[in-house]
Amino acid sequence: MTRSPHIRGLIALAVVALSLYVAITMPVHLGLDLRGGTQIVLETRSTAAVDADGEATDRTVEVLRGRIDALGVAEPTIARSGSDRIVVELPGLQDPRKAADVLGRTAQLTFHQVLGTATDDHDVPERLSKRPREQVMADESGRLLRLQAASLTGRDVERAAAGFDQQGGGGWHVTVDFKGSGQKGWAGLTGAAACHGDGDPARRVAIVLDDKIISSPQVATSGACRSGITGGSTQITGTFDDTEAKELALLINGGALPVPVETVEQRTVGPTLGAQAITASAWAAVIGTALTSLFIIAVYRIVGVLATVALACYGLISYAALAGLGATLTLPGLAGFVLAIGMAVDANVLVFERAREEYASRHRATPRSSLTAGFRRAFSAIADSNITTLIAAGLLFFLASGPVRGFGVTLGIGVLASMVSALVITRALADYALTHPGLRRSPHLSGLAHTGAVRARLTRTKPNLMRHPRRWLAASGAVVVLAASGIVVRGLDFGVEFTGGRLIEYSTAAPVDPDRARTALADAGFPRAVVQTSGEDQLAVRTPPLTNTQAAAITDTVTDLAGRADKVRDESIGPSLGKELRHGALVALLVALGAQLIYLAARFRWLLGTSAIAALAHDVVILIGIFAWLGKPVDGVFLAALLTVIGYSVNDSVVVFDRIRELGRRDRETPFARIANQALVQTLPRTVNTGMGAAFILTALVVLGGDTLTDFALALLIGLVVGTCSSMFTATPLAVEMHHRTQLARVLA
Repeated sequence: MTRSPHIRGLIALAVVALSLYVAITMPVHLGLDLRGGTQIVLETRSTAAVDADGEATDRTVEVLRGRIDALGVAEPTIARSGSDRIVVELPGLQDPRKAADVLGRTAQLTFHQVLGTATDDHDVPERLSKRPREQVMADESGRLLRLQAASLTGRDVERAAAGFDQQGGGGWHVTVDFKGSGQKGWAGLTGAAACHGDGDPARRVAIVLDDKIISSPQVATSGACRSGITGGSTQITGTFDDTEAKELALLINGGALPVPVETVEQRTVGPTLGAQAITASAWAAVIGTALTSLFIIAVYRIVGVLATVALACYGLISYAALAGLGATLTLPGLAGFVLAIGMAVDANVLVFERAREEYASRHRATPRSSLTAGFRRAFSAIADSNITTLIAAGLLFFLASGPVRGFGVTLGIGVLASMVSALVITRALADYALTHPGLRRSPHLSGLAHTGAVRARLTRTKPNLMRHPRRWLAASGAVVVLAASGIVVRGLDFGVEFTGGRLIEYSTAAPVDPDRARTALADAGFPRAVVQTSGEDQLAVRTPPLTNTQAAAITDTVTDLAGRADKVRDESIGPSLGKELRHGALVALLVALGAQLIYLAARFRWLLGTSAIAALAHDVVILIGIFAWLGKPVDGVFLAALLTVIGYSVNDSVVVFDRIRELGRRDRETPFARIANQALVQTLPRTVNTGMGAAFILTALVVLGGDTLTDFALALLIGLVVGTCSSMFTATPLAVEMHHRTQLARVLA
């Protein structure tokens, strides 16, 4: 037994030392929403010739990697996601139009001999049915040309380069060099065309990119019939500017995509927004942690100081884990990191409150012996409550995407780090501190030798909170009805992730009237644009799906109104992905409730598990209803908050039910309602103190988090209050009422 404190101390020291080393030597990778840049999600499409399977997607990734490298973006990342999606991240890129055009083009390059003109549009289908190896396309002037099947493709090209012809008219062109058999093929193609007279359309060669003629030059008189142009090189000319010529050369050099791709998601975040989010979260973390620490020290004295030191170690361990695992820290993840600081207090509070109970109930108890007993008796509640939160974090990781998935990673790391902080570091510090002679002489300084203000008041009043459980249930039902009516009356403002479309946010030089902006956008050809303002200089425009050119037109319109408009965020979600994300959100919510029910039923019994799930559903409806009444958006970040609230709400119910189970095993004669009331009263100090600790953090996020974090923190703060109340006045009364009905049914049977 005497060796255990030393072993814990060595483990704690090793964990902190390793975390410090990792934190110093390995930086954390920031997501694009924190450092600024563009993320594009592409989805491969099957064709009649090629299936968009995993192998085709892998080959597409390699082609796209070559194109991205040619763009010159620093530290780009490209990775396959699932069997048919590719995620491209381009840090620092604020104008996604060029990147989207380059990445989204299939770039199927072909060279054709022109057979003549198609003079009659109505004659084209009949002619093509008789000559299946012919194609009809419009040239640069719009004239229809009949083309022979492709003689050469992009695979025959060795390299391409953009150039400027200073002597022949000063235009841009692209020089194409053929390789291997392509050189002979080019000579044969131009040789066949050279056999036709000057001015004859059949003397032309059509260069086609993605089924569109980009150039159809006539073979010069220097090209002899049947000999053609030798040397294996040609120039693609046209009305190119420098950007178009360089982009065409880039596409040719990168090669054609094995299968077509479609942009299903596109996000652009300005660097100032990311910097503001980091600064706001840092201030929220500092101020929230300081307030939480002061509260814990005021309530628990010396052990509160030890818990504060353990909280600092928790932050270090979490940061080191993120860096060591190579996880990406996103904006919701940063908020989750701050939130987990408040949640880390819970395990310490559980232990300290059990230690206080042990000190008050045992004769000749010491602070150290009471704390040892507190750790032992609180372990099951700590384990159950953290596992339920880990379930929520796991669901976020496996069922969510993008920044919300990053929040799940951060939350999961935070939960594990909080357990190490409370069960190892706090206990190792307490093992040494509580053996100090000064604390032996003055045990009240430890913070464990008195009951605390909440417990003292409960001891004096001896409330019977479960005397009328139906009244609590009626009050809960009334609140649910009021919240649900908001969903019916106001409806839900689904974010662009769930509806599909485009959301562009601007920081304007001067305030812009929303009605004036709507009128201007309607005049510009966007009558369905939804305009919202927040603050004096923030304007958001949401529309159905747009091209990048149309989005640029919206930016020009807003700039004309405001004088100056800086784009701080640009999100584009395809309709198919929006439907998929909406379906995924519903699945995540149902799976979360089902997983919690299964775990609670396994750990407790179906009666308590069902009561907890009913309380969870109660919390979900109320939180969604409040957001409906407030007109707040229901988006992916809100989903992250909702699933976190589910995990947090279960924590409170688990603590109460764990005490009900303990008291029920000890006394099988006392009526269930009295045991439930006793458990509720005994755990109420922990509920209040934990809630206060988390409230400080969340309030700091609401006040200091800025526009990007306010709604997220507000959802968590509402969920904290609702979840705390529902565990006491919904889950527990429902368990009492269900137990009473079960007993009555047995008697009547």
